[in-house]
Amino acid sequence: MRLESLRQVMREQKVAACVVPTSDPHLSEYLPDRWQGREWLSGFTGSAGTLVVCQGAAGLWTDSRYWEQAEAELRGTGIDLMRAGQAGVPAPQAWVAARLPKGAAVAVDGQVLSVQAWRQWQEACAGAGLLLAIEADLPGRVWADRPHAPAGTVTEHTPPWACRSRQQNLQALRADMQRQQAQWHLISALDDLAWLFNLRGNDIPYNPVFLAHALVGQDTARLFVDSAKLDAALRETLQAEGIALEPYENIAQALAALPDGEKLLFDPARVTVGLLNAAAQVGKVESINPAHLLKSRKNPAEIANVRRTMEEDGAALCEFFAWFEEAQGRERITELTIDERLTAARARRPGFVSPSFGTIAAWQANGAMPHYHATEAAHAVIEGDGLLLIDSGGQYLGGTTDITRVVPVGQVTAEQKRDYTAVLKGMITLSQAVFPAGLPAYALDAFARGPVWRLGADYGHGTGHGVGYFMNVHEGPQSISWRGTANPHAVMQEGMITSNEPGLYRPGRWGIRIENLILARAHESTEFGDFLRFETLTLCPIDIRCIDIAMLSQEDVAWLNQYHAQVRERLSPRVEGAARAWLEHHTRPIGGS
Repeated sequence: MRLESLRQVMREQKVAACVVPTSDPHLSEYLPDRWQGREWLSGFTGSAGTLVVCQGAAGLWTDSRYWEQAEAELRGTGIDLMRAGQAGVPAPQAWVAARLPKGAAVAVDGQVLSVQAWRQWQEACAGAGLLLAIEADLPGRVWADRPHAPAGTVTEHTPPWACRSRQQNLQALRADMQRQQAQWHLISALDDLAWLFNLRGNDIPYNPVFLAHALVGQDTARLFVDSAKLDAALRETLQAEGIALEPYENIAQALAALPDGEKLLFDPARVTVGLLNAAAQVGKVESINPAHLLKSRKNPAEIANVRRTMEEDGAALCEFFAWFEEAQGRERITELTIDERLTAARARRPGFVSPSFGTIAAWQANGAMPHYHATEAAHAVIEGDGLLLIDSGGQYLGGTTDITRVVPVGQVTAEQKRDYTAVLKGMITLSQAVFPAGLPAYALDAFARGPVWRLGADYGHGTGHGVGYFMNVHEGPQSISWRGTANPHAVMQEGMITSNEPGLYRPGRWGIRIENLILARAHESTEFGDFLRFETLTLCPIDIRCIDIAMLSQEDVAWLNQYHAQVRERLSPRVEGAARAWLEHHTRPIGGS
């Protein structure tokens, strides 16, 4: 019924295809409810995907993390699942171009379409003789009960957790603007804004950000935000530091009022074409947001706080796993119970704010869906023999955590041990990597995939994503994935925190992923240049009951024993009783050949 309502509006507007991306005016990864139009129309609840609706057909493109989920959620909707990245599956632009006659119109809301994506659609439509219309939000016209924009609160991130002042951040950003000869800089990405102004919010679940835009000049900084979200003291503090607060909806007007001929710096991947068009009178300088790159390189004080945060998070995990082992066979445990108990354990640790994403607790076959999420209506009971995958994380004032562990329940098969050990070997190999400074991050992917490839297997997601500092759990610009797009900014640099999470998934059977967070650090300088290595930040035992020790090299065993010794040493002072006993038992040394 929703699709038919949209098609009726399309017929009235003489539009042949409507494109609905997973996006908002800030191009966020996770969206406030108001901009969940793709989910509302399709019923697909994954965090990534593009819906295209024509009069006689509709398709939804999503990547391999969500294929199994999307297949189930789209069943009976009349929407075809398009497995993005699979051989023979056309991109949305090619699918539309092949389906529509010349002169037909394709509509997409420019207010939620990045400049980068707009160019891709514009090129495809021009090549096929199609017209691209970006002025209207057609789904919004049929979404009668559309939620309002979030009205959360904005707070200040203060020392000792905030380790750089607002003025230091603005000074670094303005220096970059000067190098690029830009008088103004437009920022719409919410994590870049929150970092720049040392502010945090709760407009988006799990991500401590708030809806706002910023326009920074060489001598001015204007924050476009609903001022009711800030208390009077914070408003006064910001204004005293020269940061002007203006209504959220006034950003387009401010862009239109910029002096003719001056230059505006913007990031085409992080600004919408609808908003940028308001600044037609000024010159444009295209570059990555300076804040995006600056915040990815954590400074020594931030790194010290993250190390302490990892100890708190590791202690919470010890308490949880001690309970889990004791409760097996005595209590009814479901995937939902796992989430409840784990979140409660973290909430008891100092500095905890919230989970950093929705916990993935996936029993057996559910683990084969990398972004599986249990619900009240559909979840599994943990019983019998098998593997339980738990991917979780926390937002703390002193850092953001993200960890995946797989634990056995009952008996584990030889095939499960083989898969688990291959994934572990890949994680260890990447953990020990030494590489030249400035190496494109995607080039590190083969370190982790090698042992999985040797089984004739692979995994569809990337091996590593950047992680924020009390910020979004997914952060760029670095990404350890051979499928990633090469660009000069996506290099591994000292101070970057990245996940290390190879996996292996057997659809309908089980899934395995082992994840630690790793920090890029200076290693040595030689006549061949500067080299980096990784420090493992995450502190939690890796379950040794699933290991086929015969598959491990002596170097693998040495790394694992050394890691467990460090985990035991740093977590022991923070746990007691059953949690300490569990920690000591699961960090005992293992042998190998």
